[in-house]
Amino acid sequence: MSQRWVTASDGVRLAVYEHGEPTAPTVVCVHGFPDDHGVWDGVVRRLADRFHVVTYDVRGSGASGVPRRNQDYRLPQLAADLTAVADAVSPDAPVHVLAHDWGSVQSWHTVTVPATAHRFASLTSISGPDLDHTGRWFRAQLRPSPRKLWHFTRQSLASGYVGFFHLPGVAELACRAGLLDAVTKAARRLETGEAPAGYGPGLASRNRAGLKLYRANVLPRTLRPGTRRAGLPAQVLAPRRDMFVLVPWQTAITDWAPDTEIHFVDGGHWLPAFRPDLVAEFTARLIDRIDGIDRTPGATTPERTAARKAGQE
Repeated sequence: MSQRWVTASDGVRLAVYEHGEPTAPTVVCVHGFPDDHGVWDGVVRRLADRFHVVTYDVRGSGASGVPRRNQDYRLPQLAADLTAVADAVSPDAPVHVLAHDWGSVQSWHTVTVPATAHRFASLTSISGPDLDHTGRWFRAQLRPSPRKLWHFTRQSLASGYVGFFHLPGVAELACRAGLLDAVTKAARRLETGEAPAGYGPGLASRNRAGLKLYRANVLPRTLRPGTRRAGLPAQVLAPRRDMFVLVPWQTAITDWAPDTEIHFVDGGHWLPAFRPDLVAEFTARLIDRIDGIDRTPGATTPERTAARKAGQE
C-alpha cells in the first residue's frame, strides 16, 4: 500500500491510499458515516490482485482535513473531492467507483455532474440513494396507495436518526460519549447475528465531523429536489436486512439511472465489512462486463472496451 495526499478545490487535504498495480483499471472506494477508509479493507484484499484499488478518507474523517463549516460538506464540494481523487490516481482513464452509505450519496451526485461525468466508468452503490431522488421518492409514496404509504412509514421510521443528527452539540456529545458507537455495534449485531468485526472503538467520536454531511445536504435536497440523470453503467447492491436504508428507497431509480442493475443480496447495512467477498465479486463482474472480459473457465478474453468502440471487435 502507498499513501498520498490530494488537495481539494477548497484546500482541504484528503488522505488517499493505493493498492495493487497502478496500470490496472482503477477502482475508487468511497466510505460513509461514521466510517473511514478502513471499512474497505476486506474488499481491497479481494480486488487488489486484479485492480488498482484506491480508498480515501472523506473530508471530516480519518486522516483527512476537518473543515468546521457545514457548507464545506455540501454535495458539490464532495463531488469535487471525488473527482480530484480520480484525476490524481488515474489521470488518463476513467475510474470505477465503489461506494457505501454517504459514499454512495455523494457518488451518485458526482457521476451526474455533466462536466465531469466522463471521468467515471461505472458505479457500484450500496445503501446510499441520491438525495435529489430521495425528495421525489418520499413525495411519490404519499399517493393514495397502501403499499406506498407502508414504504413511506417504514423508511421514515428507519431514518429517524437523521433528525437526531441535526441537533448541534447534542449529536456531537453522543459521539464523544461513545453512544453512537454502541448503537452502531448493536445494529450490526442485530442485522448479522455476529459481532462487528473490524469496527474499531471510538470511530464515531473520531469522525463526528461527518454529522455535517447531514446538516449541509439532507433538508435542502429533500425539500427542493433537483433533476439528475446518470448515464453510466451502474449497479445497486440492496441488502435485504439493512435497518437504515430499506430496499424500496434505493432501488426505485431506473427512471433516472436507466443503465442500472438491481441486485437484492443477503446482509445488513455494513455489507462491505461483513460480506467483502460478495461486494468484491459484484464489483469485479461489472467492471469485466464493461471492459468486455469473460472470466469463465476456458473463455477467450476479448479486447477491452476501447478497442470495441474503435470498431476492432
